[in-house]
Amino acid sequence: MSATNGRVIDLHAHIVLEEGFGVAGRYGPELAVDADGVSFFRIGAYRMKPMAYRGTVFMDLGKRLDLMDKLGIDRQLLSPNPLTMLHGIEADVAAEYCRVHNDAMARVVSEHPDRLLGAAALPMQDPEAAAKELERAVRQLGLVAAYTGTDYPFPLDDPRLDDFYRTVVALDVPLFLHPASTDGAGQPLDRRLNRFDLGLILGYAYDESLAVASLVFGGVLERHPQLDVCISHGGGALPFLIGRYEGMAKLRDWAPESVRQNGFAREVRKLWFDAHVEGAAARALLEETVGEERLVFGTNFGGWDTPRQIDPAEASLTPNAERLLRL
Repeated sequence: MSATNGRVIDLHAHIVLEEGFGVAGRYGPELAVDADGVSFFRIGAYRMKPMAYRGTVFMDLGKRLDLMDKLGIDRQLLSPNPLTMLHGIEADVAAEYCRVHNDAMARVVSEHPDRLLGAAALPMQDPEAAAKELERAVRQLGLVAAYTGTDYPFPLDDPRLDDFYRTVVALDVPLFLHPASTDGAGQPLDRRLNRFDLGLILGYAYDESLAVASLVFGGVLERHPQLDVCISHGGGALPFLIGRYEGMAKLRDWAPESVRQNGFAREVRKLWFDAHVEGAAARALLEETVGEERLVFGTNFGGWDTPRQIDPAEASLTPNAERLLRL
């Protein structure tokens, strides 16, 4: 595959799998209709309403492929629904859900291997179980990436994750991070985000910005130099806050040696970023901050912010996607 013929690879495309419904017991997932006839999707105590996945590109493979053709997307990496990361529930329940989800994901991508690739859901509250499930998903199921939330029960730089990161490197796959609206059990902790869809607008950017700081300031990239991590939506507020990250790293002595020697702005370019941001100005600032060579194309396929048309120039990012996914 080559970008010279204008092919486009979309690395931000979630899917909802029927096989996962009810697998997490009292946490769901559940797609239902309330007393007023409004469809909703429930995870634990959290309800997203209105939400009707059935009959949409999230669950109808034919409609997905048709829209891919209409937009000019040649290939997609399918990833778990961020609502179903389930990192805050019992580890054994999450592990069973991820097992069922990954089996279903493998079945879907096997139906159209020339168009679809799959990423694995993982029970990150138990890093050892997550590593084992990732190994199964890659070696036995043929999935090509790990895909998790940004908020585990411990920070992304916690030493208990080091063996998991080593597994990601050993399997030679990338790790994608995308915020979740819920931990799988309860409501978002900051109830201010429950108004005006601020959880999607501001909450995701907040979590993505924290992920960048944890990975760089926490020394994850220093301890695991071969680890490829891709963060959604351009790393949240990273482009706007880059000067503050850099300034604080110079002021404090807690920054890892790599940041003290090279600067935050240079070290952050070891991460990858989904270029799905809004507007030309935001995109230009992101490219200036991290460099075009660390960007991959994404659409949030089927979501509220899916582009209505795709600029053919997005094919220029295809070699980055091929490199990140080891195609």
